[in-house]
Amino acid sequence: MRSRFTIWRYFLDGMPAYLARHYWWAYLWQPAIRFFDHQPIINAILFGQYQRLLDQTLACLKRCPGGRLLQLTCVYGKLTPVLMQSMDGEPLYLVDVAPQQLQHSRAKSGGESRYQLLPARMNAEYLALAEHSFATVLIFFLFHEMPPEARQRTLDETLRIIQQDGRLVITEYGPLPRTHWLYRFWPSRWLITRLEPFLDGFWREDLAAILQERAQQQGKGVKQIEEYRFFNDFYRVVVFEVTGL
Repeated sequence: MRSRFTIWRYFLDGMPAYLARHYWWAYLWQPAIRFFDHQPIINAILFGQYQRLLDQTLACLKRCPGGRLLQLTCVYGKLTPVLMQSMDGEPLYLVDVAPQQLQHSRAKSGGESRYQLLPARMNAEYLALAEHSFATVLIFFLFHEMPPEARQRTLDETLRIIQQDGRLVITEYGPLPRTHWLYRFWPSRWLITRLEPFLDGFWREDLAAILQERAQQQGKGVKQIEEYRFFNDFYRVVVFEVTGL
């Protein structure tokens, strides 16, 4: 019998090594995809906050400028179908590195002709998309699952494809939750960081400062224009505007 420490290698085909190694059991294994994509399970994983986070994300997107919208990576739950229904027939662009996730998202779209989903397999760190080609990019619980170097490359690519005065909407964990009971209670902290090996590093980063730094290297600026905190600051929805220097 294969060791559990080597089974992830079976999922390496075309995948970033960190994704196959740490998240094969959640995103690349077909039984897991069928198991996790149920609302009660998703809501339990997010400690009952999924609907609030979804509603706020959609509210922020409604205030974004018109133009092309990219959802950067698939997500479990009803975000993609609900988002498609809110777009008045305009296409939703969807990018993910895992073909099984793209296939699953396509199946969830319902196949209704008036709602268009344009999925493409791409690594978020190396997007085959033109500069300034999107008015809005949505990233829903992705960055905490990436090692720092992958997170930085993804930020660079995201800033590259957003047009001037475009928006970046990020739904994620909040900053380091030192006073939150889930963090202070060591068994829950151990479990969360065991399942999410890159979360502790993400908690300790200043997302706005890093975005500013990466944008300046591309001759752009970034301005935070909205932020909403949930579950005693454990989660957040934040909106940035990409500007010229």
